[in-house]
Formats: sequence, structure tokens, C-alpha cells
Amino acid sequence: MKKLMKLMIATAVVIGVGVAILPGVDANAVNVFDQCGANADAAVCKAKGDNASSMIQTVINILLYILGIIAVVMIVIGGIRYTTSNGDPGSLKTARDTIIYSVVGLVVAILAYAIVNLVVGRFITG
Repeated sequence: MKKLMKLMIATAVVIGVGVAILPGVDANAVNVFDQCGANADAAVCKAKGDNASSMIQTVINILLYILGIIAVVMIVIGGIRYTTSNGDPGSLKTARDTIIYSVVGLVVAILAYAIVNLVVGRFITG
């Protein structure tokens, strides 16, 4: 244990000295909209405007669509499991839980979509 502690302290000292001695690197911001000329089909480039709020709205909408697709697929899987359970109480409960949780996830995704569009539409762009 003492050996591990000494190794960790030595590593921290070496990193600290290296950070203090080495020169800093300049950080430059990248404008993502400058890249749209070469790749105009990207979802970010198809946003309503060239600003951060439209990009955030586009990214959140894509994530919510993916979440909705996953929820629908899980509802279908739960339905298949429900029909193939052959009356087994354990399988029925598992399939029913899958369907219930998927429906709850789908409702949450729809509400999140509505809230995001309300907030972005009312407060950020307007």
C-alpha cells in the first residue's frame, strides 16, 4: 500500500513539474458553421439558423427521435414476449413490465420534445 502511495505521489509530482515547465498551448475556437460548405447535408448545417440555439435544438431533437424509436422497438419486443409467454406468470410479468416501462419512456420522450421546443421557441429565439 505504501508502495502504491509513493508511486501516485511521484506521478503527481512529475505531472505537476511537467505542466509548470512546458509552455502552454493556445486554444482556438472552431466555428462549426464554417465546415458546412464541404458537408452541407449534416444535420447541424440544415439547422434553421447559424447560431447556437438552433444547433442545440437540432441535437436535442435528434436525441429525442432516437429515444422514441428505441421506446417503440421495446414496446414491440414486449408485445412479442407477451404473446409467446404461453401463460407463464413470470414471463407475463416481465413482458408486461417491458411494455409499461417502454410506454412511460415514450411519454417522457414526447413531453421532453414538447418542452424543448417550447423553451427554445419562446425564450431563446423569440
